[in-house]
Amino acid sequence: MSQVKERPILFSAPMVRAIVEGRKTVTRRAVKFPLKDKATGRWLAGNEIGPVEVRDNSPFGQPGERLWVRETWARIGIAQAPDQEWVVYRESDNRTDYGGPWKPGIHMFRRDSRILLEITAVRVERLQDISEEQCAAEGVRAMRDDSGALVGREGPGRYVTPWPTRKEAFRDIWESVGGDWAANPWVWVVEFKKVTP
Repeated sequence: MSQVKERPILFSAPMVRAIVEGRKTVTRRAVKFPLKDKATGRWLAGNEIGPVEVRDNSPFGQPGERLWVRETWARIGIAQAPDQEWVVYRESDNRTDYGGPWKPGIHMFRRDSRILLEITAVRVERLQDISEEQCAAEGVRAMRDDSGALVGREGPGRYVTPWPTRKEAFRDIWESVGGDWAANPWVWVVEFKKVTP
């Protein structure tokens, strides 16, 4: 029996919250070029990219494979059991009594990850081709302000800016993590479902 292939994937705290709450079932990540086609051995620069050629070259895996989530975390000692430690997660265990530093998700080990995702589909598309339905699957909430406009970004320091569509809210999220919406890059679209680790 072959073991299912697993890879790590990094998510921000608001996106971890969306996954835990069941609102996020897809992620988009910029395609890094040049990309070597595993089937032909040739390098793709982006101008000849297409869904059939690229799907098998996903660095995130294929349907049926799994992604373990890296998120902000810490290890804390237990006063009653000095030889034991707990792993706490900033997103769900936002402990005010924790005095130590939080560790960035990039430094998380597999054994400490609490979220496991199974890939259900992989494709490539232009970023701006995202639909309103896909924005919802990205975890963009349909929160509305007093005017009825959608509002977006969550977390500390959030601000309320009226967005008439989820797509505009998603654009703001993309740009807030350093993405260039105007460049309309090719992106990996990785759909997933949460599974029990």
